[in-house]
Amino acid sequence: MYYMREKHMENNELFHIGEVSRLFHISVSILRHYEKIDLVQPEYKDPATGYRYYSARQFECINTIRYLRALDMPLEEIAKFLKNRNIEQIQSMLLRQKEQVLLRQQELLLIQRKIENRLSQLNDALASVLDTITLETKRPRRLALIKKDLIPKSYLDLEYSIRELEQEEEMSMAFLGKVGIGLSRERLLEKRFNPYEIVFIILDDEDYFKGKTLVLPEETCVTVKFQGSHENAAKYYEKLMQYIEKEKLSVCGFSKEITMIDYGLTDDVSKFVTEIQIPVSGNPD
Repeated sequence: MYYMREKHMENNELFHIGEVSRLFHISVSILRHYEKIDLVQPEYKDPATGYRYYSARQFECINTIRYLRALDMPLEEIAKFLKNRNIEQIQSMLLRQKEQVLLRQQELLLIQRKIENRLSQLNDALASVLDTITLETKRPRRLALIKKDLIPKSYLDLEYSIRELEQEEEMSMAFLGKVGIGLSRERLLEKRFNPYEIVFIILDDEDYFKGKTLVLPEETCVTVKFQGSHENAAKYYEKLMQYIEKEKLSVCGFSKEITMIDYGLTDDVSKFVTEIQIPVSGNPD
């Protein structure tokens, strides 16, 4: 057996699997995997020791695999190419891979925008002036919403509603915009601040949502931000409605109550920040 291995190594310069691993910066386990799936077979396997040896013929093959893997080509595609190498096939493979890369770039760009949006929202929440009523102009927004009576005692009470919105979506709603709840104009005028009637998600510009959406025009809103969550909101609705009456404004739509910081970001309830927005016009009823 030893003589046969030596004879084989005389005719071809062979390299132990460890040497190949070092030369190509590929782990031994990956080389063994390539052998297992019949991508690259060693030039010689010592039947006595099980040691694997590779020659220059495998070097060329390993280098091709390494190049195609650097392009993120699937091993299945690489295996097909190695069994039938030709110009047309490699052109077709590269074109398909180019399409996949472009698609992934779009996906990564979307993720980047989502991260930027979340950072902006978080910075806005951290810089918030609390318990101060202001009049703000909100840019046009697109909402996914459902109408249902809801008395949320914690963020968990919103979870089922979000799952309802998510049913027909390919992308997790966790990847979409800010979650909020609202009261109709009628409830606000009646000063009935429970139960809530609307659960919504404010979609970011880049969000694709297959379900029904509501596009809101630019709105002037009376707003307040406060420490706490939905269970603390009623007294702030009272203050907002008093302000609206005092300033002789008219409620002209449903409220948007959005938790800017909640359990999704921190366990410290003292850090929770919620914003209430009530759209108004300058003409009294």
